Amino acid sequence: MQLVRQDEEAAPKLTRARSGRRAAPRATAAPLAVAALAVASLTGGCSGGSGGGPDGGTARPAPGRQALNAPAARALDAYATKLRAERARRVAAAARWGLADVPLPAPKPPTKKPVIEPSEGFEVAGQTELDLPPVFTTVPTKKKIVFLTIDDGAEKDPRFLRMMNELRIPYTAFLADAEVRPRYAYFKKAQRLGVTLNNHTLHHRYLPGLSYARQKREICGMQNVIEKHYGKRPTLFRPPFGDYDRTTLKAAKACGIEHAPIWNAEAFPDRMEHRAWDRSLHPGDIVLTHFRGRKDWKGTMPDMVRTFMKYVTDKGYAVARLEDYL
Repeated sequence: MQLVRQDEEAAPKLTRARSGRRAAPRATAAPLAVAALAVASLTGGCSGGSGGGPDGGTARPAPGRQALNAPAARALDAYATKLRAERARRVAAAARWGLADVPLPAPKPPTKKPVIEPSEGFEVAGQTELDLPPVFTTVPTKKKIVFLTIDDGAEKDPRFLRMMNELRIPYTAFLADAEVRPRYAYFKKAQRLGVTLNNHTLHHRYLPGLSYARQKREICGMQNVIEKHYGKRPTLFRPPFGDYDRTTLKAAKACGIEHAPIWNAEAFPDRMEHRAWDRSLHPGDIVLTHFRGRKDWKGTMPDMVRTFMKYVTDKGYAVARLEDYL
């Protein structure tokens, strides 16, 4: 039986060296300035007075050009006002939650989603022939984005939900029923705030040590729990501890799972850890963290978010929603 084991607490480095990449300096987008210049140009160009034409009336547009209608100028001004308000809201939220810099906005998701294949070294025998869910640590993209994923559900800090909502930082949850129950309502609120709830098994057991029937019970059982409490069966599954074998993926497929994302980096309140040889982020990396508090960590979940966001923002990365790329 082939076994693929990954230790959450001390993840091994990838043996395949990846080419070093220097983080590009953080781009400084200036949509407000662009919109403001456009508004100024438009409003200045359509302010012809009573002496504009030879007959003392409004100047006529040059041949082949259309006169600017007032509603268009008002729409552009409204757009610039909306951008200013959104920027002010993001700055205020960052200050309120102790972030030195405003999180970078993620680019629009691709219209054509990338093809997801198993990461090198994470395949199992019969992967292609059996069409098993791919296990992957990174999403193929050239954009400077990463994906935040959070496991189990032990800590249920209401400040964390407020923080992520106000900062508009997307993340994906992988829940284990043993950690979630009986406080299903906490994650129902997270779901209402736009968080996708996915499968991390019923009891968070080491799956390769179980038979096919017991692995299937762990995975399909959690599918049933999520459907019962949150209305939808997930298509994403993360094996506990990152450990799995071919039997795990066969059971996951039988339960309706399509992808099995794990991680290439891990976030803690006081540090970041990496699998990659260069100990850095790369476009499309999946980042793991946990629903944990002071009894397990040197800090709180908001502390973890501050550490994580400073790290990725300083490197010029934005946080994107994983489901938008799968």
